[in-house]
Amino acid sequence: MTKLIPTRLAEVGYALVMAAFGALHFQNAHLEQVQKNIPSFFPGNASLWIYLSGIGFILAALAILINKWKRVACYTLAVMLIVFILVVHLEGAIKDHDFYQPLKDTALAMAAIMIGNNSSK
Repeated sequence: MTKLIPTRLAEVGYALVMAAFGALHFQNAHLEQVQKNIPSFFPGNASLWIYLSGIGFILAALAILINKWKRVACYTLAVMLIVFILVVHLEGAIKDHDFYQPLKDTALAMAAIMIGNNSSK
């Protein structure tokens, strides 16, 4: 069966979205409404964790774009997103019935796993 959309094009699109998420983490790390999502039991300043996750998004995007360390980067990105679900978004889903963020991050994590699975590097 002929692919309507080439896999590499989808990977590049995904990488660009991950890079945008990384940039948004850097842009919004100082905002209180973003910082309040970081659990209080995390050591250090909340901004630090927001910046670190932004770096994770950007590094994963770069790995996908340059096709180096893509499998490791995608699996690591998936783990990061699953941690977000469990540590950051789960409480809101239970308390406020806000399932948007955990569902989005689940889809993004599964897509990262699919890209990683299809990578030879």
